[in-house]
Amino acid sequence: MKLAIFENIMTPGGHEVEFDRIIVEEFRALGHSVEFYVPENFSFQFDYHTPVTRLNGDAVTYTNSRGLKKIFAAAKREINRQRWYAQLFDAQKNFDALIVPTSTYRYLRALNHSRLKKISVPIIFILHGINPTEAPKFLDAADKLSSNRNIKPVVLTFTDNIFGQRRENIYTIYPPTYTARDLKVEPKISAAGEVLKVGFFGQYRREKNLRGLLEVFLRGKYTRRVELKIQGSTMHAEDSDDFESIIRQYQSDERLSFLHKGLIGAEWQRAIFGVDALLMPYSSPRYRYHWGGMLFTAIGFGKPVVASNDMNPEVFDLYRVGETFQSGDLDELARVLETFINDFDKNFPTYAANLKAAGENFSPVNFAKRIERIIGS
Repeated sequence: MKLAIFENIMTPGGHEVEFDRIIVEEFRALGHSVEFYVPENFSFQFDYHTPVTRLNGDAVTYTNSRGLKKIFAAAKREINRQRWYAQLFDAQKNFDALIVPTSTYRYLRALNHSRLKKISVPIIFILHGINPTEAPKFLDAADKLSSNRNIKPVVLTFTDNIFGQRRENIYTIYPPTYTARDLKVEPKISAAGEVLKVGFFGQYRREKNLRGLLEVFLRGKYTRRVELKIQGSTMHAEDSDDFESIIRQYQSDERLSFLHKGLIGAEWQRAIFGVDALLMPYSSPRYRYHWGGMLFTAIGFGKPVVASNDMNPEVFDLYRVGETFQSGDLDELARVLETFINDFDKNFPTYAANLKAAGENFSPVNFAKRIERIIGS
């Protein structure tokens, strides 16, 4: 099968880049060929070793866009989206299926005004989660497209419905784990008596309340030596300034180390392998509806976690891949983190067994096979 990927979101790196890599490499492993279709000014952050077709119309990035600039950027993207859709319709003779790897209800709404809605090959729109506000708009757009069975919205979720609603033309599947694709090494955990290394990694945003975590970590009473490694990439100037302020405030403490840099590929994988556990104490209702990239990195790399209980709770109902605390409760976070660190050696065999089981269930190959079945359905 000839598979086309339409990518139009430019980011400085992170999980979007790795998600595209999962699609490319796993579908190749299943015997399919893959080609990218991207806007003419699109800049890749990773070499996928894949043919690329350029489409007329510039990609738009929201990096550092605020206020009127963000509104203008959104309007420009909508205009260009129609241009891209028209060109993809004309190109459909060149592929057997089309995947849009990061979609929203806006992609489907725009499709209703494009001749691409009459596409004669399967087109997969992957939505990485839907919140309660978006759900009616998504369902309405999907209903208007239901007459063409080639249009297949796929929602990454842990349920078989969208807030109790089901549609024959909407598919729900598990998201994939992120794994070490460049470093063929076994996960290593620090032995008892060695320094336990925990990490706070990923895209830094002020909502993640890093200061609260640092204060909780530094006042903990631990029965073994422990270090906290903090890495963050930033997309917006205000987040970058805030992160730099935190670094200046705390960098003198030898238990902490900071890296303000986006990591991709082998460099990112080495950073994950360099810690024993990952902390994701950020709290927001949206984490209940959108799968956690760092949680699925932790599962893929076999790293136990401490997470807020609004971080994909269905995963923790199935697998004890770490410990959770009440969202937003820093006192409970302090208790859970202290117990997690002090009992780490005792509990690690349980974590490891559950991480392995979860990793198999949510594996990239299983994700690709699920998409493959939807394409062929």
